Amino acid sequence: MKIYNTLNKRKEEFFPQSVGHVSMYVCGPTVYNLIHIGNARPMIVFDAFRRFLEYKGLEVNYVSNFTDVDDKIIKKALEEGVDPTVISERYIEECKKDMEALNVKPATVHPKATEEIPEMLALIDELVLKDHAYVAKDGTVYFRTRSFKEYGKLSHKNLDELEGGNRELLVSGEDQKEDPLDFVLWKPKKDGEPYWDSLYCQGRPGWHIECSAMSRKYLGTTIDIHAGGEDLIFPHHENEIAQSEACSGVTFARYWMHNAFLNIDNKKMSKSAGNFLVLRFFMLSAHYRSPLNFSDELMDAAKNSLDRIRTCVDKLQHAIDMSEGSMLARNEYSIIEGMTQFKMNFEEAMGDDNNTADAIAAIFDLVKYININMIEVSTKEGFKRMKEMLLMLCDILGLIVEKKPEVLDEDIEKLIEERQQARKDKNFAKADEIRNKLLEMGIILEDTREGVTWKKA
Repeated sequence: MKIYNTLNKRKEEFFPQSVGHVSMYVCGPTVYNLIHIGNARPMIVFDAFRRFLEYKGLEVNYVSNFTDVDDKIIKKALEEGVDPTVISERYIEECKKDMEALNVKPATVHPKATEEIPEMLALIDELVLKDHAYVAKDGTVYFRTRSFKEYGKLSHKNLDELEGGNRELLVSGEDQKEDPLDFVLWKPKKDGEPYWDSLYCQGRPGWHIECSAMSRKYLGTTIDIHAGGEDLIFPHHENEIAQSEACSGVTFARYWMHNAFLNIDNKKMSKSAGNFLVLRFFMLSAHYRSPLNFSDELMDAAKNSLDRIRTCVDKLQHAIDMSEGSMLARNEYSIIEGMTQFKMNFEEAMGDDNNTADAIAAIFDLVKYININMIEVSTKEGFKRMKEMLLMLCDILGLIVEKKPEVLDEDIEKLIEERQQARKDKNFAKADEIRNKLLEMGIILEDTREGVTWKKA
């Protein structure tokens, strides 16, 4: 398996540091509003890669954070006259709903920045003690960038060029800095802002320290893969490397994966913005490192392509229902065996730097093969094997291509009653299980002041 490593600007053979286990950190959204379609791209493409790793038998510890303390969150809270946690929790829940609709698996852990402040302060303390950070008069803590000799190794930026582009910072209210390249680890509170006590001042963390601290806590000092959008390479990921490696003295992340931009006009994700599963298919139809244009016309084309796969699945199910025979007929063995080549092509594509575009091409080749050869198959077992192969490959990409069984309203109401009882019994695990089951059946629950309502997805 090969991964294009941004650090070295080439494809490299992937070997996890611990046999059978992969540690992976993907930067999550800042929750001040609904996520937009651009936010969805890293969620989808790295979810697909995670699924492939798991398909290959690897156990993936997948961490993706929520940045729930930020200037934009605070600004929105002041506008609405509410506590910032009201804003962040609202949009965390909305983000989770959208991820569910996109069939993005929940991370092993979804840490929130505000719940990891002690870990951030511990990391800052270590950097100050090692003279990689210093405290200004007002209590701001800065990272001493030039103390980390390899600064710029991820973004491949030259320190002298960076200094020339940052000289204006010394005359823009940041004259407490020793160097214009130094960046904030901890900053004093302002009126109306959330804050935490520290040795330095009452304040809150800088953005970059958050991911370093959460990654170290949940994945260890050195992780296998760190991923995110290409806009995060500099300064966010560059600064993560600097503060993490300056503290530990060892490699922070062994492989860096970055998806290219999605060219859109900041179109918000909403339930009326289109079919979520079509959007997932659309995102995966291009290589994650290639720029991708979003348009209604391209979404229509994606829907038509996805419908070709769904039609094939429907035909296979109809054939299963109408046929008999629990064993393959003699002439069917070679036909079923012939599908192995498409599976191999799929695996080769996914193992070549998460090439979902070629993986989808392998699925369409399989669909074509099935459509041509169905006439030669007559047994229930033959059709079942065809369908199983097609569904397996689609499932690795998180594509749902099988129709959900029709559900009667009385069945839904019964499950809702069971969920309500579970909530009264404080059996929240069962309540969540029922909610997820209904979602799989195409039913979305909405908890309102008047009670629970439901609608079909």
